[in-house]
Order: sequence, then structure tokens, then C-alpha cells
Amino acid sequence: MSNALKENYQKVATDLMQEWQKSNRLEIPRLQKIVVNVGFGHHKDEKAYKEAVVANLAQITGQRPIVTKARLSIAGFKLREGQEIGAKVTLRGQRMQDFCYRLVHIVLPRVRDFRGLPADAFDGHGNYSIGLKEHTVFPEISYEDVNQTHPLEITVVTTADSDEPAEEVLARLGFPFQGREPGAQPSQGLSQQGKEADGA
Repeated sequence: MSNALKENYQKVATDLMQEWQKSNRLEIPRLQKIVVNVGFGHHKDEKAYKEAVVANLAQITGQRPIVTKARLSIAGFKLREGQEIGAKVTLRGQRMQDFCYRLVHIVLPRVRDFRGLPADAFDGHGNYSIGLKEHTVFPEISYEDVNQTHPLEITVVTTADSDEPAEEVLARLGFPFQGREPGAQPSQGLSQQGKEADGA
């Protein structure tokens, strides 16, 4: 699956080099890493819940999660310094590519009443976050083994400096943004905006 994503990106990068009049392929945004994160929330004192989240993340990503801890004590949130507050996995290389392919082609179509990804979930620096309400949309999770569902957040980190070039690359890689067919090329105006945003 990662080979399919690589091949698609090579074509996308070649097309954008021509449209944005770039001479160096490294000027075209590319995927850098994907971070999958789950916060324990009000379950932070429940050992069984935390263990289940860690196990689910490992099963979904194929990589052992890191348990994150609070850096400060906040009395109003009953939070102690060093307390376990979540778990996350950072994917790079082939695992990132495999996960990205499965996310776009398998997981998102399984989301109930899915109507596309909002284009306003970029952070201003070319990184995109997706929130999923239930981890059971991943086919690696068996409904029969689930006692309690939990949400998770997926952040796609790119090498872009701004949002428009990153959105253009992700859209052409198949990310189903609202109001746009996955993989479709934009109007000439949008291409020009992407070129300007990338410093051309």
C-alpha cells in the first residue's frame, strides 16, 4: 500500500512542479509524519481504560504508543504533575505511508454519515488534524472485543510552510475535502494561490 502512495505522490509532485513553476522537487510539500493521539480525559485515573487505549493504538498503528504525562499540576482540573494524561504514536516512513493509505481509502469511508473533511482544520503551518469520534472505524479493531469506545486525533504533518500548498498536495493524494473530488485538480486560480503561498 505504501508503494501506491509513493507512486501517487511522485505524479502529484511532478504535476505541481510544472503548475507552480518549481525547479526543485523538494519545494513541493510532502508528508513528514503522522501523529495519532488519544487523551484519557476524565478516565485518567482508570487503569483498565488507559491500558485499553494503549492496546488499541498499538493495534491500529502497528507501533507501541508513548504514554504522555502532565508537565504541571492544575488544581482546577484535578491534575497532578507527572500524571498520565494520554497516549500517542508518531509514524514516519513506511508505517506513515501505510497508515495514510488506509486512513484515506478504508477508514474514512467507514465513518458514519461521512460528508468529507473540513478544509479549515489546518493549523496555519501546513499541518492538518482529523478528529474521529470512535476508534472502532479502524478495521483492525474487532467490535466483539470492545468494552468502551474512545475518540482519537490524527495530525498529518507536512513540510509546507502554509496551508494552501499542503491542502493541494493532500487533496491530490486522495484526502476527501468537502466540496472537492479526491485527487481532482483545482482551478487555475487556486494553483496560482498555492504557488504564491509557497514563495514563488
